[in-house]
Amino acid sequence: MRAIIQRVTEASCTVDGQVTGVIANGFLVLLGIEDADGTEDLEWLAQKIVNMRIFSDENGLMNKSLTDIDGNILLISQFTLFASTKKGNRPGFTKAARPDKAIPLYEAMIEQLDILLGRKIETGIFGADMMVSLVNDGPVTILIDTKNKE
Repeated sequence: MRAIIQRVTEASCTVDGQVTGVIANGFLVLLGIEDADGTEDLEWLAQKIVNMRIFSDENGLMNKSLTDIDGNILLISQFTLFASTKKGNRPGFTKAARPDKAIPLYEAMIEQLDILLGRKIETGIFGADMMVSLVNDGPVTILIDTKNKE
């Protein structure tokens, strides 16, 4: 799994003119799922997301997590995070999991984040043409790959 975590002061997702998710202070998380992903990837990544300390404390240092600031999550499925750009100029997406594998993992991630955060997270709609708006705070943007745990 790959996740791009963006610290935001606000973010929203709209599909066909209807708002599917909106948050104030928190994380916009773009989530890509590949065929090799499983429950271990999901659990590790969910813990990282909720406990990532990238919010400022009283001294302006990044020491606070989502739970510390009572922050929110907007989770958006993003298969293009597994784009292969090695050959040519048109990206390939063969590493991205097909919907029959990705949807259950995406739904399990929603459930896991709900539990870890202690409240319902906001989402987009898997596979939909989504319009995502955000105000990136900082900007702070973190890339996490469960197969490359740096």
